[in-house]
Amino acid sequence: MDTLIKPFREALESLDRVQAESLFQRALGQHTPLEAVEQVVVPALEQIGTAWHEGSVALSQVYMSGRFCEALVDRVLPPSDPDRKHQPRSAIVVLSDYHDLGKRIVYSVMRASGFEIFDYGRMDVDALVERVMTDRLRVLLISVLILPSALKVKEVCAQLKARGADVKVVVGGAPFLFDDQLWNEVGADAMGQSASDAVAIVERWMGEMQ
Repeated sequence: MDTLIKPFREALESLDRVQAESLFQRALGQHTPLEAVEQVVVPALEQIGTAWHEGSVALSQVYMSGRFCEALVDRVLPPSDPDRKHQPRSAIVVLSDYHDLGKRIVYSVMRASGFEIFDYGRMDVDALVERVMTDRLRVLLISVLILPSALKVKEVCAQLKARGADVKVVVGGAPFLFDDQLWNEVGADAMGQSASDAVAIVERWMGEMQ
């Protein structure tokens, strides 16, 4: 299976859907759908995320790779499929911000990695807290682009704590990259530098919540 990761990743980076589809079908011919996703799709997306950090691929490549893989995974592991991850109720949101590309990338990569996750779109503090409580979330991913929005995470976390919510918060976005201690200062439980970081963090928390 390892021999498929590199060519699959290269097909995604070059936006060659035909080649990526062919390689994924080859993986499905050798393994179960879940194994194909976990052993080919997820590692390839992780490598693309690393390459973006290193500056060798564009953000558009990360996004399109995630969207294409999301469609592949939905086809072989539909939302009701019992092979999907046994996972905590999770959601992703843009907090008081109008730039949602980062959220869309993380959402696509999470879905492509086998996660079911609510997409809350854009919300302000009070509405978000109410939605988290109503949906009984265990994991909340918050994306921001500007510092004022990042600082509002503190209010979200404080309100959730005051209401006794058993939810972990992971944040991401430019302000948290510029100040690598900001996530801790606003009361979040973790900070992800990339979409693959978000996947790894939620997977770690899944183990702790079992």
